[in-house]
Amino acid sequence: MSASSPSYPPVASLVGVFGGTFNPVHYGHLRSALELVEKLKLEQLSLLPSALPPHRDAPNCSAERRAEMVHLAVSGESRLVCDAREMQRPGKSYTIDSLIELRGELGAQQSLCMVLGCDAVQDIAMWHRWQELLDWAHIVIITRPGWQLPRTGQVAQWLKTHQLESSALLRQRPFGGIIVEELRPLAISSTEIRDLLASGRSARYLLPQPVLDYIQTHKLYC
Repeated sequence: MSASSPSYPPVASLVGVFGGTFNPVHYGHLRSALELVEKLKLEQLSLLPSALPPHRDAPNCSAERRAEMVHLAVSGESRLVCDAREMQRPGKSYTIDSLIELRGELGAQQSLCMVLGCDAVQDIAMWHRWQELLDWAHIVIITRPGWQLPRTGQVAQWLKTHQLESSALLRQRPFGGIIVEELRPLAISSTEIRDLLASGRSARYLLPQPVLDYIQTHKLYC
């Protein structure tokens, strides 16, 4: 469905889902999630750990461990929750499957948005059934200073066709639009954290202390 399609009656709330490997979850993920909740006035944003990512090697930490760390990280912030649904499905974790499940649970009229990083958009044409994503949810693209979205080609045309002029329009239909939100740069990466831990150095202040305690208790990333 394109952004120019007839609008649906507005609904009272907007909810979102933010997928990733979260290997491990860190303050970069969490700060972005909270900023989106406040900028878009989301009722709730679910962090959705990928059990078996289709487009990268399997993480060296189990899906269950990664989900437990996300749960620890968002405890105490009612607007952020951990959605571990991909732990329940066998095989590769395709985003389209999760969106279809969520739509079935939320109903046809609930406005739902899926959060994507700018880096994910660069490769989205490789995703399973990627052109169907907007049939189930809006897409919110996170950008940071220095990042650029595709300017030519199939993905660029897809972005142009579906981009909304304002985030306020997300509430006027349940799915089908794209918006771009620039968030503050917070240069933390899961790869950096894993490398620090593997070399015996401290990752303190890069991720919540309960998550770091969990990593140390279970001897992860050593």
